[in-house]
Amino acid sequence: MASLGAGLRVICRRAAGRSAAVERRNLLTVCRFSVKTLLDRSCFETIDDGAQEFVNFVSILEQILSHRLKGQTTWFGYESPRSFWDYLKSACSKVPHNCIRSIESMENVRSSRAKGRAWIRVVLMEKRLSEYISSALKDSKNTRRFYEDGAILLGEEAGLLADTLIGINTIDFSFCLKGESLDGSCPAVIDYTPYLKFTQNVDSISSDEEEMRTLGSSGSESSTPDKMATAASIFTEQSNLVSKCKRFEQKYRMVIEQKGYLEELVRLREAQLSEAVSHNKALQQRLADTHLSHTLEKEQLEFIVLELQDQLKSFQSLQQLSADMSVSQTSLVPSHARSLEARLSGTPWHHPGKEETPSLRGLCGSLTSVASYKSLGSLKSSECLASPAAEISSPGFTPS
Repeated sequence: MASLGAGLRVICRRAAGRSAAVERRNLLTVCRFSVKTLLDRSCFETIDDGAQEFVNFVSILEQILSHRLKGQTTWFGYESPRSFWDYLKSACSKVPHNCIRSIESMENVRSSRAKGRAWIRVVLMEKRLSEYISSALKDSKNTRRFYEDGAILLGEEAGLLADTLIGINTIDFSFCLKGESLDGSCPAVIDYTPYLKFTQNVDSISSDEEEMRTLGSSGSESSTPDKMATAASIFTEQSNLVSKCKRFEQKYRMVIEQKGYLEELVRLREAQLSEAVSHNKALQQRLADTHLSHTLEKEQLEFIVLELQDQLKSFQSLQQLSADMSVSQTSLVPSHARSLEARLSGTPWHHPGKEETPSLRGLCGSLTSVASYKSLGSLKSSECLASPAAEISSPGFTPS
């Protein structure tokens, strides 16, 4: 009995491990599919809250973040459920320029699950979901504090999850953070039907055809429901093909319209670029002409300044020369006058027959060298010339 109980425990443990591994593998595979469908949808329109691909992706991401999440133990020893927002709030607080505080301060978001859903939408619009997940996974100690063994975020698949979410950074999201989409009362449910595709083997199809021929040749009435079911399935497949063709045709038309719009936009930008280039060339030419004219004006002004400086120097030299001449004139006039008085007073008049003294002609000749050029009228004064009466009565004069 003991060995049977041990065997049952081993079997249960293996089954639990297999179920946990299958669950992890299923969530990661479906997450990868949902990312691909989001990328395909974003090629034609903007992703918002109403897109089914986005709703399914958010549900898958919530399931991954909540996989084997530990409960919160209260003071009384009870374990209360915990939301993945509690882990994100603690693990992503070190991310630079994070949005944790803005999510906490939102008034219309109250529950932890609603805050977690608001966080997913905000980081998707910021295109930083992979950055937040990678930063949270680096703190393994904190992650083990919130998750049990076997969780996706504690396994090797967590790195693959962060790499898968990098592709979402190329998508432009537009969300409204007010509404029923952030309601935390209802849990997220994954819709697996868009990712399920059954391909029948060729051998099984041939066997089914042989069976249908056998049933048709028998002509029994029991084959009528099978034929009706086959016809219904064929009609369903044809309708699916027609809907797919219409969908692809619509996508093709949208792509053609976008192509025409982009081509027109490119032509417009090219025209604007050529116009800007020509305008830039004209401005450069104007700048060169202006620089040349300014250079010529500068040279002319420099020449004028040099000429004015030369004129100023010559004018200053003339002023200095005139000042020197006036000073020399004022200094020469009294000295010549004194020398002339000395000559006239100290030289006696001799008889004409005797040795001649400096004559009046020589005296006048010396007077002509005076800068003041006194007139001869001034020489008739008693100081300079003697009167004829004085000469006659002079004792040294004897008549011939």
